[in-house]
Amino acid sequence: MHEMVKGSNVGLAALSEDVGSVMVGLAWSSDTGEGDADVSVLLLDGNGKVGNDADFCFYNNPVAGAGSVQLLGKTPTAEGSEDRIGFDLDAVPPEVERIVVAASRYDGSRFDGLHDLRLTLADGVGEPLLRFAIEDPGAVSALIFGEIYRRSGVWKFRAIGDGYASGLAGLATDFGVDIDDDADDAVPREEVGEEQAPPAEPAPAAAPGAPPVIPAQAPPPASPPAAATAEDPPAREKRPARPRTAKKKVTLPRAAKRSLAENDAWREARLFPASALKSDRERETRATSVVLSVMAQVPEFGRRLTAAFGAPAGRMETFTEVSFPHGETPRRPDGVIRVERAGKLWTALVETKTNGSALRADQVQAYMDIAARRGYEAVITLSNDVALEGSSLVDVRIDGRRKHKVALRHLSWAEVAHQAQMLIRHEGVGNAAHAWLLQELLHYLQHENSGCHGFQNMGAAWVPVRRGIDDETLCQGDPRALEVIENWERLVRQVCLRLGGELGQKVLPVQRAKRGADPRVRRAELADQLCAVGRLHAVIRIEGTPGLLAITADLRTGKLRTSIEVPAPESGYPLSKAKRLIRQLAAAPADLHIETLVEGDAPGPRGTLERLRPEPADILPKDGTQITGFRLSLFKGMGSGRGNAESGFIRSVDAAVDRFHAAVVVLLETQAPRRSGADARTDAS
Repeated sequence: MHEMVKGSNVGLAALSEDVGSVMVGLAWSSDTGEGDADVSVLLLDGNGKVGNDADFCFYNNPVAGAGSVQLLGKTPTAEGSEDRIGFDLDAVPPEVERIVVAASRYDGSRFDGLHDLRLTLADGVGEPLLRFAIEDPGAVSALIFGEIYRRSGVWKFRAIGDGYASGLAGLATDFGVDIDDDADDAVPREEVGEEQAPPAEPAPAAAPGAPPVIPAQAPPPASPPAAATAEDPPAREKRPARPRTAKKKVTLPRAAKRSLAENDAWREARLFPASALKSDRERETRATSVVLSVMAQVPEFGRRLTAAFGAPAGRMETFTEVSFPHGETPRRPDGVIRVERAGKLWTALVETKTNGSALRADQVQAYMDIAARRGYEAVITLSNDVALEGSSLVDVRIDGRRKHKVALRHLSWAEVAHQAQMLIRHEGVGNAAHAWLLQELLHYLQHENSGCHGFQNMGAAWVPVRRGIDDETLCQGDPRALEVIENWERLVRQVCLRLGGELGQKVLPVQRAKRGADPRVRRAELADQLCAVGRLHAVIRIEGTPGLLAITADLRTGKLRTSIEVPAPESGYPLSKAKRLIRQLAAAPADLHIETLVEGDAPGPRGTLERLRPEPADILPKDGTQITGFRLSLFKGMGSGRGNAESGFIRSVDAAVDRFHAAVVVLLETQAPRRSGADARTDAS
């Protein structure tokens, strides 16, 4: 991998032959594991400015440049998580000469509060090409990591690493994004239309697809970004302020319309019926056809699932049961995806498994060989399993002598359902017909007969490991403990996908590890801890909550604990802090456990909410020790079965997380509501 230093540049073609589509990852870490920033991309013309507002790509406008740039969201990694951006460089509009990749912090936070800031760039098959580590970002709240730019028709990358003390406002102004002088000019999300005028009253939210509304006056950047070189022409005058308008996105309401059926025995007709499915072969064939068909008909959905695999933004067609010659016996992958852009074709073979069936290495190997011979770009496996970083689901042989590289990618059915739910419930699609198609797809995936339910089995080692912990015969180094740790990680990732789809927020597992650490080493250490203490532990971050949600499964006692630590208010008397917390938790379950966190290692007072409601002072330290926060916990019995039955472990974890979030987390004061385009998380105000 090519290591970059600040100010250096490199031609992408010199690093790989497959740079028509590239993937950029931005990552960082923090002492608490809670530090975060929002990614943005600006498409600049020859004047170093955005051509129009749609060339500013951010969380409320995740696709820009006619689909050539797409924000793909966060992906868990061994070191925490990584924001990924897909670039189809062959499809970037010809007037775009530079693409700036940046990130911004909010609520007064600065990048010097984060560690291990880094950018990585990978080619179309996922091979890492370059890495740029930013050692000292400075006290800035917006940071340019780097830029991809054209020189003589060739794409190059420049490492920048400079930022703006003025935050997102300074960054946006510098590159010509329109800035509204008055919040009155903003158009609220719920009222946006094709030709709609601004509302009569101020509204803080911007339309989806429009750039954030940012105060016009912003102080100059902390230091001039390296992107602004002597080659750049003088900046244009700032264009006059104007109201935002955008094309309305269609989402579906959560509550179903009142049914016209005479009684509950009547069943609504479905586009994709699942009730008659009997065999695994029928399930695989039906599921493949249903998903591929919807991908081709709903561009936002098809692009969402393929952009992360290096597919370009273009016209998509999908096929099923295609036969390919392969030795003496023809091979028939479950599906084929083809995307056409500017006369070029991107092709992926699809192998599908449902109902917990495992992928077969010989099948996948055959499809990899076929794809390599025919010049296809990828093989995509789709099953209930969840892929883990550093741990392959199937072992395949990749011939390094072949000039054409084939990427092997994996999708879980849980991820397919997550993306469908995010689009139809939260982000929106182009029209009502597309929203209805995604709704029908989601109904199909969630039907008990579809076999597309995501990770559903803790594996053959689950029962022996539980017994070994119970009778204290499980020894460190036992490979069965490692299998349980891997499946626990898969389950936690699926919990995050499901909860994030329901909430429309980022929900990610927190995995603290040293930069560059092998994830397999981390899992081996966790397996040894499991043998020693008999507990599985995970932490997840839910955007907008005041703390991290912890999940602990004690295999010795058979108890599940869900908890969150919330900081104590900085001001006020100790008794006022306790009373305020009790008032916040007025609707919480009576069996909620509350523990006071104090300075030092000593444990603080604890008690149930039922006991503390009449006497909040009982939660205060008797010796007057400084209160730092409170830990809130709920306990429930743990399912014992390895599968997804009502009495199984997986169902019990899902139920525990859902109950804790709905009954406790939503009652707590959040750090900030979901930030709209209007407030834009600016640090300039």
